[in-house]
Amino acid sequence: MSNTLSHTAVDSPLETRRIALVGNPNCGKTALFNLLTGSKQKVANYAGVTVERKEGRCKVSEQLSVQILDLPGAYSLDATSPDEAVTRDVLHGQYQGEAQPELIICVMDATNLDLHLRFALELTELGRPMIIAMNMMDSAQRQGITVDIEGLSAALGIPVVETVAVHRHGASDLLKQLQHNNWSIPTQTHDRDLESRYHHVKQLLNNHVTHSDQHRSRGFDDQLDALLLNPLTGMSILATILFFIFQAVFSWAAPLMEGITAAIDILGSVVTAPLAKDSALFSMVNDGIIAGLGNVLIFLPQILILFFFILVLEESGYLPRAAYLLDKLMFRAGLTGRAFIPLLSSFACAIPGIMATRSIQDPRDRLITILVAPLMTCSARLPVYTLLIAAFIPRQQVAGLFNLQGVVLFALYFAGILSALLVAYVMKWLQKDKSEHALLMELPAYRIPNIRDLAMGLMQRASIFLRRVGGIIFSLTILLWVFCTFPSAPADYTGAAIDYSIAGRLGHGLAIIFAPIGFNWQICIALIPGMAAREVAVSALATVYAMSGSDELVSHKLGELISQQWSVPTALSLLAWFVFAPQCLSTLAVIRRETNSWRTMGFAAFYLFALAYLASLIVFQVSTLLLN
Repeated sequence: MSNTLSHTAVDSPLETRRIALVGNPNCGKTALFNLLTGSKQKVANYAGVTVERKEGRCKVSEQLSVQILDLPGAYSLDATSPDEAVTRDVLHGQYQGEAQPELIICVMDATNLDLHLRFALELTELGRPMIIAMNMMDSAQRQGITVDIEGLSAALGIPVVETVAVHRHGASDLLKQLQHNNWSIPTQTHDRDLESRYHHVKQLLNNHVTHSDQHRSRGFDDQLDALLLNPLTGMSILATILFFIFQAVFSWAAPLMEGITAAIDILGSVVTAPLAKDSALFSMVNDGIIAGLGNVLIFLPQILILFFFILVLEESGYLPRAAYLLDKLMFRAGLTGRAFIPLLSSFACAIPGIMATRSIQDPRDRLITILVAPLMTCSARLPVYTLLIAAFIPRQQVAGLFNLQGVVLFALYFAGILSALLVAYVMKWLQKDKSEHALLMELPAYRIPNIRDLAMGLMQRASIFLRRVGGIIFSLTILLWVFCTFPSAPADYTGAAIDYSIAGRLGHGLAIIFAPIGFNWQICIALIPGMAAREVAVSALATVYAMSGSDELVSHKLGELISQQWSVPTALSLLAWFVFAPQCLSTLAVIRRETNSWRTMGFAAFYLFALAYLASLIVFQVSTLLLN
């Protein structure tokens, strides 16, 4: 039989067995999973947690197919993270709704056996059928590392096979082993004591792993680490990389987002062409369904570009080093080095930023990062900031060098960063868990990212985003349309239609609550449809003031109008409000999905609104006193 992998579905009534891939993070386990299963994968979440569940099928022979479960990376079965807890429970057969695997394939990095062998020994203590896949054997050979496969297999009492997951036929030996279909438990017993296990690993390495003299150092990897982990040069290089990513998320996504918007507009015109434009059905389809679809898909380019860079940094081995460099700085604010990239990505949009927190293993640190991510100044705030700054801040020079309007915009960005760090510090201080969570991670060998793995990773991220987030955002957008449309205004009503709707009436009621921070009823109404997305508040204000015309004309007229009708303290108060307020149901929906908790989402909404109200109250009252 050919050793080429087959990913076709198995229609034969013959045997299908379940196996699980297990290993330390960065061992190449997911690459091996992709090689074995190809596109025949399903990605979901384990019940009750946000830990990803990947399962795929591989046809091993005409008589056997295997259902492969890619378990989350783990360093030990003594779980210290949600990922490790899921791996432990599945292997013990204690996870609800998840069958215990019939075979464990422990994937190990041949270039770092000191760490990986400890976990392998721990897995043998389960007494389950097991195979070791010695991955990255090509990298080991380049580093002068020779592994006695047969001797190691005899010492462990389980089959050990070589794999190179980035090569097309890199799993041929593993497939041959699976074809035997007579899997048995390890024939050797190993000490459960941690110290004994450590000494056992040393013995195995001495007996079955050799290093050639000319390759004892890591060579090129060590040279790169000397440059990239240096406090001075490393931070400079990291800043350059992050600046490039930050720019790419904005600039590369812009034409794609415009293309999606144009496609949605075309779709809307085609779908609504047979409908009467003054009918409720037209409004629901055009303003509710089509607009809701656009609000979901518009985020996709930023999601994919962001995760492309994250996957490249992760696959190349650089991401753990970036976290190491930033850990001391972030730790002072109650965060971790792993939180930096999620927070940075939140400048484009909090949605991909919150999703990127999955790289944070510690549950406490991940939760704090999720809760402060909305404080980053996302691109959706810019239309509001631009409108208010242009209307109320004069175009004049500061110190002969800087534009006052630009200084104010920078101050708003800085306010978001500073508030996130302060909130993170307070949250850590208030929590019962006062322990210091040190950043412990393996620094893997550098490697060139595999195009197949990058493509499959992006496809999975796109699917996850559309499936998990799309439904919630879409439903809430339709609900907001209903509130902003009904009841319809009478034929003789001369005001804005939204004023007569449920949202409009609510706005008048809210004006009493928001009067202390300087908001009038028009602003309160605009904030309601603006819940779908912050930038909607600008068009909602235009609707309230019965504006019409092109976007440029609307913005110009609206700016002139509010500059005449609003006081400067009101404008400054609204700017302060948008620094903090979670006026984005999409973000709240993602917090709910990522934490699997309505309570956490409610807390995020409450504390952000409370901060927004307090900040606006201070700004409005102080500026009123100073300007009077």
